[in-house]
Amino acid sequence: MLIESSTHALNSARALLPAFAPHSLAVQLPDLAGVLLTTAIFTVFGLLVFGLAYLIIVKASPFSIRKEIEDDQNTALAIIIGSVIIGVALIIAAAVHG
Repeated sequence: MLIESSTHALNSARALLPAFAPHSLAVQLPDLAGVLLTTAIFTVFGLLVFGLAYLIIVKASPFSIRKEIEDDQNTALAIIIGSVIIGVALIIAAAVHG
Protein backbone atom coordinates (compact mmCIF):
# COMPACT_ATOMS: atom_id res chain seq x y z
CA MET A 1 0.00 0.00 0.00
CA LEU A 2 2.80 2.41 0.88
CA ILE A 3 4.64 1.68 -2.37
CA GLU A 4 1.48 2.26 -4.41
CA SER A 5 0.79 5.61 -2.74
CA SER A 6 4.42 6.67 -3.17
CA THR A 7 4.28 5.75 -6.86
CA HIS A 8 1.03 7.67 -7.26
CA ALA A 9 2.53 10.74 -5.56
CA LEU A 10 5.62 10.56 -7.77
CA ASN A 11 3.52 10.29 -10.92
CA SER A 12 1.39 13.24 -9.80
CA ALA A 13 4.52 15.32 -9.23
CA ARG A 14 5.84 14.39 -12.68
CA ALA A 15 2.53 15.43 -14.21
CA LEU A 16 2.79 18.87 -12.56
CA LEU A 17 6.42 19.44 -13.56
CA PRO A 18 5.72 20.82 -17.07
CA ALA A 19 3.32 23.36 -15.58
CA PHE A 20 6.05 24.78 -13.35
CA ALA A 21 8.98 24.47 -15.77
CA PRO A 22 7.85 25.11 -19.33
CA HIS A 23 10.21 24.37 -22.22
CA SER A 24 10.44 28.09 -23.02
CA LEU A 25 12.75 28.47 -20.00
CA ALA A 26 15.22 25.93 -21.37
CA VAL A 27 18.29 27.38 -23.07
CA GLN A 28 18.71 26.30 -26.66
CA LEU A 29 22.20 25.45 -27.93
CA PRO A 30 22.59 28.52 -30.22
CA ASP A 31 21.75 30.81 -27.27
CA LEU A 32 24.16 29.09 -24.89
CA ALA A 33 27.14 31.36 -25.63
CA GLY A 34 25.14 34.48 -24.82
CA VAL A 35 23.80 32.99 -21.61
CA LEU A 36 27.28 31.92 -20.50
CA LEU A 37 28.68 35.38 -21.30
CA THR A 38 25.91 37.06 -19.31
CA THR A 39 26.53 34.67 -16.41
CA ALA A 40 30.25 35.44 -16.46
CA ILE A 41 29.59 39.20 -16.51
CA PHE A 42 27.21 39.02 -13.56
CA THR A 43 29.66 36.78 -11.68
CA VAL A 44 32.49 39.29 -12.10
CA PHE A 45 30.13 42.13 -11.18
CA GLY A 46 29.00 40.30 -8.03
CA LEU A 47 32.57 39.55 -6.95
CA LEU A 48 33.56 43.19 -7.47
CA VAL A 49 30.61 44.40 -5.39
CA PHE A 50 31.45 41.90 -2.62
CA GLY A 51 35.07 43.05 -2.63
CA LEU A 52 34.00 46.70 -2.53
CA ALA A 53 31.61 46.04 0.37
CA TYR A 54 34.36 44.28 2.31
CA LEU A 55 36.82 47.12 1.66
CA ILE A 56 34.26 49.66 2.87
CA ILE A 57 33.74 47.64 6.07
CA VAL A 58 37.50 47.38 6.66
CA LYS A 59 38.13 51.09 6.01
CA ALA A 60 35.14 52.25 8.06
CA SER A 61 35.96 50.21 11.16
CA PRO A 62 38.37 51.74 13.69
CA PHE A 63 39.86 48.32 14.53
CA SER A 64 41.38 45.39 12.68
CA ILE A 65 38.65 43.12 11.36
CA ARG A 66 41.10 40.24 10.93
CA LYS A 67 42.39 40.53 14.52
CA GLU A 68 38.90 40.77 15.99
CA ILE A 69 37.57 37.71 14.17
CA GLU A 70 40.66 35.46 14.13
CA ASP A 71 42.52 36.30 17.34
CA ASP A 72 39.81 37.60 19.67
CA GLN A 73 37.11 35.22 18.32
CA ASN A 74 34.59 38.07 18.07
CA THR A 75 31.50 36.17 16.96
CA ALA A 76 29.26 39.24 16.93
CA LEU A 77 31.50 40.98 14.40
CA ALA A 78 31.58 37.87 12.23
CA ILE A 79 27.76 37.74 12.30
CA ILE A 80 27.54 41.41 11.30
CA ILE A 81 29.94 40.95 8.39
CA GLY A 82 28.08 37.81 7.33
CA SER A 83 24.82 39.77 7.43
CA VAL A 84 26.31 42.47 5.22
CA ILE A 85 27.46 39.82 2.75
CA ILE A 86 23.99 38.23 2.68
CA GLY A 87 22.42 41.67 2.20
CA VAL A 88 24.72 42.44 -0.73
CA ALA A 89 23.94 39.01 -2.18
CA LEU A 90 20.19 39.71 -2.00
CA ILE A 91 20.66 43.09 -3.71
CA ILE A 92 22.77 41.54 -6.48
CA ALA A 93 20.26 38.71 -6.93
CA ALA A 94 17.42 41.22 -7.26
CA ALA A 95 19.42 43.22 -9.81
CA VAL A 96 20.22 40.11 -11.85
CA HIS A 97 16.65 38.83 -11.71
CA GLY A 98 15.31 42.17 -12.89
